[in-house]
Amino acid sequence: MKPDVIAFFDEATNTISYVVKDPEGSACAVVDSVLDFDYSSGRTDTRSADAIIDYVKQHNLEVQWLLESHVHADHLSAAPYLQEHLGGKIGIGDRITIVQDTFGKVFNEGTEFQRDGSQFDQLFVEGDSFHIGQLRGDVLHTPGHTPACLTYVVGDAAFVGDTLFMPDFGTARCDFPGGSSETLYNSVQKILSLPDETRIFVGHDYKAPGRDQYAWETTVGEQKAANIHVGAGKSKEAFVKMRDARDATLDMPKLIIPSLQVNMRAGNMPEPDEKGDVFLKVPVNKL
Repeated sequence: MKPDVIAFFDEATNTISYVVKDPEGSACAVVDSVLDFDYSSGRTDTRSADAIIDYVKQHNLEVQWLLESHVHADHLSAAPYLQEHLGGKIGIGDRITIVQDTFGKVFNEGTEFQRDGSQFDQLFVEGDSFHIGQLRGDVLHTPGHTPACLTYVVGDAAFVGDTLFMPDFGTARCDFPGGSSETLYNSVQKILSLPDETRIFVGHDYKAPGRDQYAWETTVGEQKAANIHVGAGKSKEAFVKMRDARDATLDMPKLIIPSLQVNMRAGNMPEPDEKGDVFLKVPVNKL
C-alpha cells in the first residue's frame, strides 16, 4: 500500500516531521516530531507540534503511533505533548537502553534515571511489525549514526531518520558515542536492498550546494545511483575513510545538550525540583 505522507519542515533545526496516514481510513502516525527550544533563554515553544495537531484535528485523523527514529541530538521531541493532545503510543528502538546508559553517565543522572527504556510505550527490534489502520509497518534496525537508529518501512515508504540524507547531501555523521561509520555503511546497504521504487523520507535537509529548495523525498533507486557518499557502488573502505575524516571537522549540534537529556526520556523534561522548577545540565569537557 501507498501511505499518504504529509511533511512538516522546521527550519530552525532543518528537521522534517511526518504524518503518515492510511489512505483507506483515518489512522495515522507521527514520525520525529519537534518541540521548539530557545537555548539562549531556556524557553520551549509548541508551534511546530501545534501545526501537526491542527492538521490532525482538521482532517479528523486518529493518531496511533508517535514514532522516533532515534534519540535526536539536534532537536527536542514533542512526543509527550502530542500524546497528551492526540493520543498514540511512543515507539523507539530497543537499543535506546545503550543510549540511556551512555548519556546517563555523561549527564550524571544517578540511579533514579531508569535506563531500561521504560519511558517509552514500545521498544522495537529488528523484524517487528506494527499497523497504522490497515497499513503494515516493518522495523529495520539501522545503527551507525547512533546505536538505536531505526528505519520504519510503511507500505512503499521508508522513514530513515538521520541514516541517509538526500542524494546530493549524502549520509549522517557517525562520531557520537556509540556511532560507527562501518556500521552505518552496512545499515545503508540494508535500506538500499529495498525495492528501487521505495520512497525514502529523510529526517533532515540542509540544501546541498547548488540546490535552492529544501527537499526530503527521494527513492531507493535514486540513492543507489546518485548518493554522493554511498551511491554508484562506493566501497565500504572508501566510505569509512571519507566519513571519519569529514566527521572530525564537524562541530557538535547546537542543541545536543538539551536534546539528549530530553529525548532519552521519551521527550520528557528531567524531574522538577521541590519548587517545581526544571533544570538541564551542561557537562563540561564531556562531549
